[in-house]
Amino acid sequence: MKWLLDGYCRLLNGLIALALAVMVVLVFGNVVLRYAFNSGITVSEEVSRWLFVWLTFLGAIVALHQRDHLGSDMLVSRLGPTGRKACLVGGQLLMLYIAWLLFQGSLAQALINADVQAPVTGASVALLYASGVVFAVSAGLIILDDLLRVLMGRMSDEDLAMVKESEEAAELQALQAEIKCENELFGQHAAQGASK
Repeated sequence: MKWLLDGYCRLLNGLIALALAVMVVLVFGNVVLRYAFNSGITVSEEVSRWLFVWLTFLGAIVALHQRDHLGSDMLVSRLGPTGRKACLVGGQLLMLYIAWLLFQGSLAQALINADVQAPVTGASVALLYASGVVFAVSAGLIILDDLLRVLMGRMSDEDLAMVKESEEAAELQALQAEIKCENELFGQHAAQGASK
């Protein structure tokens, strides 16, 4: 299942890059046309807004799979393996429930707005709400995969804390480890000097 999710996330990364490129072309082209030629791309604002929503949801899927979401493991890092597993299973079950709620709400909105046309493009507004459906289904599968790996004992103890600290916190931890090593080396040199 991991290789399937990895391939899916690579596809999503490509779609994210494509959406970002289209957004840049539309917005930049619209600005140039407005100032240089007193015209513009009429669909630019609407399509860019929709692409931004899709880009956000697709990026959240990739971040969930790669465990790139920021969080705090202040409590979980102090627990033993059993406590970490219990917290992870509880968190995964809560996230599955939230993904289910998001799926229900997005699907209901997509169905309600299936016949509603966007003011500029004329496209169905359901396309906008479909991003929530895609996110909820994808996130649910990723969470289920992680949950099954925990329950089957195929997840290492390091992977049980499924958050990343901020970059500043990681730099602080690296600096503290470096200072600790230097203090230990200084203590060893001082002990050797005192014994001579």
